[in-house]
Amino acid sequence: MNSENPYLPLSSELVDLWFETDDRQIKSFVVELPDSKRFDYKPGQFCQLSLLGVGEAPFGIASSPDEKHLLFTVNRIGTLTSALHELEKGTEIGIRGPLGNWYPVEKMKGHSVVIVGGGYAFTTLRSLFLYIASPKRRGDYNDITIVYGAREPGLLLYRDEFDRWSKREDVSVELTIDKAYEGWTRHIGFVPAVLEKVAPSSKGAYAVVCGPPIMIKFTLPVLEKLGFPPERIYTSLEMRMKCGIGKCGRCNIGEKYICYDGPVFSFEELKGLNADF
Repeated sequence: MNSENPYLPLSSELVDLWFETDDRQIKSFVVELPDSKRFDYKPGQFCQLSLLGVGEAPFGIASSPDEKHLLFTVNRIGTLTSALHELEKGTEIGIRGPLGNWYPVEKMKGHSVVIVGGGYAFTTLRSLFLYIASPKRRGDYNDITIVYGAREPGLLLYRDEFDRWSKREDVSVELTIDKAYEGWTRHIGFVPAVLEKVAPSSKGAYAVVCGPPIMIKFTLPVLEKLGFPPERIYTSLEMRMKCGIGKCGRCNIGEKYICYDGPVFSFEELKGLNADF
């Protein structure tokens, strides 16, 4: 981040981009900063991306800190995201970051990790998985389980990567779609129901959840039913953020600002806020 003016973005270059989903509504962008401006970050953090004359918005960092580039996966839902989708390689993009806190990768050491995602919200979960499952860190964690779903196969993110991850013997990958689809041989059903069916052990385990609000709402009780204590369940509320540095006051829940105190919170913290999150 610019140390002199936190509102002033750094200039970065869009070096690659591709559609992630068959409906062409979700696109991934590879962004690179000059060597002198590169920054360290942790899984779960986010950046503000901006286009001059259009605006800016927060996006979770989908790349792992081990990767040279920054990866952002963007759903086309508004003015800025539509403008981003129209960009070509070589375009200059403004970036502010890294912002916010991160998933508790240090606390998770020596424990199993269950990663639960839905729809286009697997971005920071991709970062988390690649970080803890990398060869230099895999021995720090016990079992790793992924439960991820979308409405149909063509709406799943990072499909080539999931194919590779599914072949790993040290990772359990459980993919699901909402209803039967020709040629689909994996789970069928909503993520919370599949999570309950898979029933990963909660003994000495942490769970991380990211997805649409309705999915999170029904997933958290399932995790508690499986025996995960609230202090070992984490979720990201990045969709509620605006300025990214706790100044505009638009993302508060209770006394917390999501962009400043979060976006990652434990379920225990959220219960204590007594707010509709």
